[in-house]
Amino acid sequence: MAETVAFLSARGVPVMGHVGLTPQAVNALGGYRSRGHAPEEHDKIMRDGMAIAAAGAFSLVIEGVAESLARELTAAVAIPTIGIGGSPACDGQILVIDDMLGLFTEFTPKFVNRYRRLGDEIRAAAREYAEEVRQGRFPAAEHTYSR
Repeated sequence: MAETVAFLSARGVPVMGHVGLTPQAVNALGGYRSRGHAPEEHDKIMRDGMAIAAAGAFSLVIEGVAESLARELTAAVAIPTIGIGGSPACDGQILVIDDMLGLFTEFTPKFVNRYRRLGDEIRAAAREYAEEVRQGRFPAAEHTYSR
């Protein structure tokens, strides 16, 4: 991706790089699992991250990688690194809000801390609403505009 980053950066388009577990390519990568444990995968992610930084990215997301790799890559690049399962060694942290709030419940990545379980609350509210509509209890007079 370094060539694309360089092309865009040279034209004034800000680019944030992304290495490690890239959800948009998860099927091609063989599923959701942490990356960078095997030496060849570690080296590839290091090379990719350094190339993206050198090509002009303003920051680099490091997702779902071995902590030692995130630490090493953060030390090797001059741009800020943002960890999402990358380790506390990254310059900043991010969590996908759907994961943080418990909206997506099919599985929980190891690096996610669920601060709430709103998915359960939303499903319960939707069931309650549907039941009140079916029973004719909603909308009631207090939910209706009068003349």
